[in-house]
Amino acid sequence: MLRPRIIPCLLVQNKGLVKTVGFSSPKYVGDPINVVKIFNEKAVDELAVYDIDATGEAACPDYKMLENLAFESRMPLCYGGGVKTVEQVKTIIGLGIEKVAISFRGDRQSAPDRRGRRGGRQPERGRRARRKAASAQHRLRGLDP
Repeated sequence: MLRPRIIPCLLVQNKGLVKTVGFSSPKYVGDPINVVKIFNEKAVDELAVYDIDATGEAACPDYKMLENLAFESRMPLCYGGGVKTVEQVKTIIGLGIEKVAISFRGDRQSAPDRRGRRGGRQPERGRRARRKAASAQHRLRGLDP
């Protein structure tokens, strides 16, 4: 019998985890490393970490935080936030993160299928901003591992 997969999504803002309602009025929850240790004990199937500051401020990913998260994690990790180039994807995967979530807005240079071809055989999640919809459409893109 199949069981549902448990994949918590963690939002990072100002190097701490936050809880939001509709991505507004964030409330500090705790340190990302401590939360990863808790989810290790709970034996979740996968963990998704999204840096909501990196995309909005056009900042690069925090590689030191990602390295620490990958070291502490005992489950597959997905990271999203501020990833714009193939080199960033390769660096993140090299740190031990299994998946990279990419946010793009119709830029042909940053389309997920191009990054998937150049970035290796790791799966990749792409998120395309939609003008008419209030929420983004999520879908899995890339090659099978």
